[in-house]
Amino acid sequence: MTIQVILADDQPLVRAGLRMLLDQTPGIDVVGEAGTGAEAVRLARDTSPDVVVMDIRMPGMDGIEATRLITATGTHARVLVLTTFDDDDYVYGALRAGASGFLVKDMALEDILTAIRVVAAGDAMIAPGVTRRLIGQFASEPPSGRKPRELTGITGREREVLRLVGLGMSNAEIAAALFITVGTAKTHVARLLAKVGARDRVQLVITAYEAGLVSASRLARNETKRYGHYVVRDQRGRDGSGQQADEHPPRRRPGQIGRGGRP
Repeated sequence: MTIQVILADDQPLVRAGLRMLLDQTPGIDVVGEAGTGAEAVRLARDTSPDVVVMDIRMPGMDGIEATRLITATGTHARVLVLTTFDDDDYVYGALRAGASGFLVKDMALEDILTAIRVVAAGDAMIAPGVTRRLIGQFASEPPSGRKPRELTGITGREREVLRLVGLGMSNAEIAAALFITVGTAKTHVARLLAKVGARDRVQLVITAYEAGLVSASRLARNETKRYGHYVVRDQRGRDGSGQQADEHPPRRRPGQIGRGGRP
């Protein structure tokens, strides 16, 4: 199956470079280019791509607002933010807007190709250090200055599962922690995605922070020695390569925050 991609960046040379790379890659087809956020929204509506590779700083409508509009339409298109700017506000804003990935332009080309495949497969992928930036976003705000997000309509068990998702646990690890089956853990995560309106597991992690279920300092301690990508699985339990995820908690590689992803 060919992955259809839109390139959205206000720099023609950047788009040309990315297009040259993608045109030489089997299984990926560039179906359009946009120089502004508004053009990206229009192209996404007209061409129904699988992935929109989105810059953040563009004239007029920026990439974050364009991401919000694209993901709000219910289209199957997923947004991968690829930008020079890895500022905390950009990272958090992009993920809150519904982006399924966040990469910086100095990453290896092979990593960018991998991210496009991962996101197209229904997973989420973020660049090294971005999870620590999310932690910092919350840790930098005094608890008294931020009102926790109210969660309604979820059960006590689902609340506990959400907390564990926020700590970066895989479905298998959640199952082991709560003494339930992996299938039951997947069901709980699936219901949480629907109930809180989360697009993917990255959004569930953010929700757990916003609801005050996860201590930023606690997860920061867990993150101290980790580097690399954060990849979460799709609802079939597969990674971006289409391979079946392990049902048992695997030994984590440095920088990997949980495997198992979406249910």
